[in-house]
Amino acid sequence: MERGQSHDEIPSYCGWSIFTALCCCLPLGIVALIYSHKVISTADASSTAKTLNIMGLVCGIILLILLVFCVKVFS
Repeated sequence: MERGQSHDEIPSYCGWSIFTALCCCLPLGIVALIYSHKVISTADASSTAKTLNIMGLVCGIILLILLVFCVKVFS
């Protein structure tokens, strides 16, 4: 790269993918982690990793709400 040119870094979302896999939704987190490691080769993988992380986080929150609701109703 020549001097004066800026290099836009593509976010990998690796940390978010690990969090999603461990705390929210394991299947989506694992797939997001795979795509976050592919970010080095393509920019589309970054977008896919972000989308999967959002989906995993939403699924985890919904499951947590359902769990709390079921515990309150059935106890």
